[in-house]
This record gives sequence, structure tokens and C-alpha cells, in this order.
Amino acid sequence: MAHFTLSTLARALGALAVSAAAAFAPSPAAAQDPKKADGPILIGHYGSLTGSEATFGQNTSRGIRIAVKEINDAGGIGGRKVELKEYDTQGKTQEAGSAVTRLLTSDKVSALLGEVASSLSITGGKLAQKYSVPMITPSSTNPQVTRIGNMVFRVCFLDDFQGYAMAKFAYDDLKAKKVAILFDQAQTYSKGLAEFFSKSFRELGGKISAEQAFTGGDQDFSAQLTTIRETNPDAIYVPGYYTDAGNIALQVRKLGITAPLLGGDGWDSPKLAEIGGGAIEGSFYTNHYSHQDPRGEVQEFVRKYTETYGQVPDALAALGYDSARVLFAAMKASPTLEGKDLAAAIAATKDFQGVAGTITIDKNRNARKPAVIVEMKGGVPTYRATVQPK
Repeated sequence: MAHFTLSTLARALGALAVSAAAAFAPSPAAAQDPKKADGPILIGHYGSLTGSEATFGQNTSRGIRIAVKEINDAGGIGGRKVELKEYDTQGKTQEAGSAVTRLLTSDKVSALLGEVASSLSITGGKLAQKYSVPMITPSSTNPQVTRIGNMVFRVCFLDDFQGYAMAKFAYDDLKAKKVAILFDQAQTYSKGLAEFFSKSFRELGGKISAEQAFTGGDQDFSAQLTTIRETNPDAIYVPGYYTDAGNIALQVRKLGITAPLLGGDGWDSPKLAEIGGGAIEGSFYTNHYSHQDPRGEVQEFVRKYTETYGQVPDALAALGYDSARVLFAAMKASPTLEGKDLAAAIAATKDFQGVAGTITIDKNRNARKPAVIVEMKGGVPTYRATVQPK
């Protein structure tokens, strides 16, 4: 027979009370399910709101904010408003890691939107996977991004297709037989596009006359361009970001090279024409949409965006808008907002009518969709052609 003192008895009764409370407490999943909670549903966006690629993050944010306003004006999700938490990456990997960590651990967002730069999305995606919080990148095109795991999605095309699309346009439409490549060796995005373009152009029967590298932010490209000029290419492929592309265009023309420049969606910014001026005229780049597309979804978005921000939306704005709308549709369809449930609902997205095309998420969590080719005319990206997936 055990011997109890009063203090022993008190401790025993306290432990029993704790056990009983635990037995009747809701499960962690139920307690944390944001769909059943009060207050706003928090979503996070991390993007380059400042820095050399600031228009990427700013315009993505503007597209997301239009989508947030629309969903809230329509009554929210399950009667709850959506609240956007947003942090600046400054276009830097370390800042992206800090921003995403804060969104996941301090703000405890239900989902993430971002980044534009593939290298930063890889950083954020690894954290999203670790914490089991779904992430949709609006516009990171490198294939490695969604290979991180089942929590990472995209609503844009991939670089292997984007590289093929420009190679096909250059070979078939521009009748280019020799193309030189000048790429940013510090960017996952640029290196990947250079590789995919080169492979596709060779397969079509073309020749790569020279491959030269630079590091983003360089100011002098004369050595690389002099080497390229000696090969007399029909076109020069520059798969970088708009700041560098504009500066390269100026130096290309200064050296007397008249071949058109070709680029990827990293060129898409109102700043391209400001930086490149007349030197960028007659150049081409692959993009996700054209504001000149007559589809109702496109023209309605262009109207709302122009009324709100006083400028025509670029593809980054359109993709930010699409990524948020795909997320909200999945939130409505998901039984809870827990990571696995919400990720499954995003993965089930099919034939979603987006501004930047119809979106179906495939088994690898990528969107299969066409690309458009735009030409710089009078400082304006002007629709030239559409290239369908193989």
C-alpha cells in the first residue's frame, strides 16, 4: 500500500487534470486549421521590391494586390478576408531566406507567393518544403524550382520550353543560321536559358558562333562583344535581366553590331526601353502574355491595373495576379488550409483561365502553356508570334 502525503496527492491530482485536458483538447491539425479560425487568412509574398530588378517584385506585388482586393470584395474565403504579408528580398539570396523564414515562422502564413528570380525561389522553396507550407512562384522558370518537392508549384512555363521557343522563332521566322550567346554566369536563370536555347537551336540546324559570359551588374561588355562581333552572328541571345540587357544593347550598337538581340522573360520591364533607348529597338524576347491579347480576361485585367497604377501591366504583374487567383481557388476547394490539403488542391488545378493563359498544373507541379514573342517597337513590347509547346 502506497503512502501519500498531502503534497504528493496534490501533484497526482494536478497531473490527472492535465491528462484529462489533453484528452479533450482539439488535435494540433484542427487547432491550427486557418480555415476554421477567426480573423484574416494570411498569405505571404517575397520579392525584389528594391534593387536592380525592383520592377519584378513591385509589379508582381501589384498583380497580387489586385487579386486580393477582388477576393475580399467578393466576400473573402469562407467569409474570411485575405491579408497579404510582404517582404523585400532586394534581389539577394540571403534576404530571400530571411524573408521566407519570417513569413513561415513569425507570421505563420498559410501559403507563399514568390519569387521571380529562380535562384531566390529555390532558396524560398526549400524552406516552404521544410515547413510544409505550399508555395507558388508566379514566374521562376528554371526547372530546378519545382523539383524541390511537393509543396512547390509554378504558374509560368519552364526555361527548357522558353529556350526552345526563341530558338524556333529565330531559326524559322528570322531565318537566323548563326547566333552568339552572352549570358550571366551568376544567375541560375540565365545559365539555364543559354543551355536550353543552344541545344534547341543546334537541333533545328543552326550554329552557335560564340558563347561569352558576364556577371550581373557588370558595366563593361566590350571584350565579350568584340569576340562576338568577329563571328558575324545573325542574332545575339542575351538571356539576362532587363538592366543588363539594356546596357548590353547600348554597347552592342556602339561597336557597330547591327544584328538583333534576343532575350527571355527577364527582359520584361518598362525600364528596358528607358535603359536601352533606340539600341533595343527591333529586338525580341519570349514572354508569358501580351497586353494586346484581345481575350476578355486580359483586357479586363489591363483595365483594372491601368486604372489602379497608371501604367500597362507587364507579364510579371499578370503572373502575380494569376498565381494569387490559382491559390484562392485552391483555398476554396481545399477541405482545410493545412499544408498537405492545400497543396493537393493546388495540384488539382485544371483549365484555369488565367490572364497569362490557361493553366493546368501537371504531375511535376508545373504549368504547361504557350509562349509569346514580342518585339520592341517604339519602346513598346509589341506582339509578334505565339509558340506552342512541343
